[in-house]
Amino acid sequence: MLKAIIFDLDGVIIDSEPQHAKAALNIFRKHGADIDDDYPVGFIGSSTGHMVDTAIKELNLSVSPEDLLEEMETEKRNILKDEGYLISEGIVTLLKDLYHSGYHLAIASSSSPSEIEKAVKTLNIKKYFKKQISGSEVPNPKPSPDIFELALRELGVNPKEAMVVEDSDFGVEAAKAAGITCVGYINPHSGNQSLKSADVLLESFAGIDHRFFKNVHSRSTGNPVTIADTKRLFIREMSTDDVAKVYEIYSNPAVKKYIPDIDEYLETEIEKQAAYIKNVYSFYGYGVWGVFSKTSKQLIGKCGIENQKIDGKEEISLSYLLDEEHWGYGYALECCHAVFEFARSELDIKRIVALIDKENARSIRTAKNLNMSFEKEIEQNGRLFDLYAIAL
Repeated sequence: MLKAIIFDLDGVIIDSEPQHAKAALNIFRKHGADIDDDYPVGFIGSSTGHMVDTAIKELNLSVSPEDLLEEMETEKRNILKDEGYLISEGIVTLLKDLYHSGYHLAIASSSSPSEIEKAVKTLNIKKYFKKQISGSEVPNPKPSPDIFELALRELGVNPKEAMVVEDSDFGVEAAKAAGITCVGYINPHSGNQSLKSADVLLESFAGIDHRFFKNVHSRSTGNPVTIADTKRLFIREMSTDDVAKVYEIYSNPAVKKYIPDIDEYLETEIEKQAAYIKNVYSFYGYGVWGVFSKTSKQLIGKCGIENQKIDGKEEISLSYLLDEEHWGYGYALECCHAVFEFARSELDIKRIVALIDKENARSIRTAKNLNMSFEKEIEQNGRLFDLYAIAL
């Protein structure tokens, strides 16, 4: 169970990397260094002390680490005084939501304790954080896991009960080295960070709430997210363990008639499903989910929504299939109604369409029973389809 969320400060809560880079360039050049503007980028996510020690050696600077660090901190304070803090859009609303949802929040930053304290007080967000951890409190900077391991101890949680939000490769590597699920925040001011080891990537905090973190954590720990619970069914994200049953359903010619062919090899489908879980469920928050019988606890089909380009227009399209044994009992209506409600209430989706083969009378009847309206006939890939739609 997710109990704690640990945030980096610079580049995540505050968009401070440009200010830090400016301070570093000013001081290095003051001491005669001939460097490109992107020199500080290589130190994003690490500590200022580490940057100072490395720069003295690489740039052959005639100054002590202590004096250079003091000059750097003074320059950062001067820039901050002139420019103020640039807070990331949506972060304050998110912190409030996470705090009131009962999660323990912490900052684990390479900045000094005084810098962290000043930032959270100035921005009036100190009350949301149970702990503030500085890189100066641990022996090794990021990408070492030291700072996150200390944060876990301070919060009283284990790695499987926590998540980290980071904007740098060093930070993501440190989180993963500590065994913690990590959200990679794509900050364009943080340099060319790949964030490739992150469990999921996030471009903005606007509109994000505690459900996003709960779902990402569930997926990363191998627990598919439940979408809906109806009278006879429950609908949840599929795992690779479900692929064999889906493959079995697809093998029925009656089911396969109106849907694309499944790959010949089950192993290929398992690989596809693993990629689907990581990329589609996490990125969009929706996809095609598994439909399970409450009675048998077995997967009986799939149902969900997907992005699809139809007649030159991007649409959110309904997709479903059921095992032939469960046709004619209203299961399609039950699971589709649940998907519509989830799309409306949780995703704020306004319109869903269904592209149905003109010869598929059963699905056309289901669309009408779902109160979807016929819009037009479409030819696609040499076949004729009816387009049905519903406004949610």
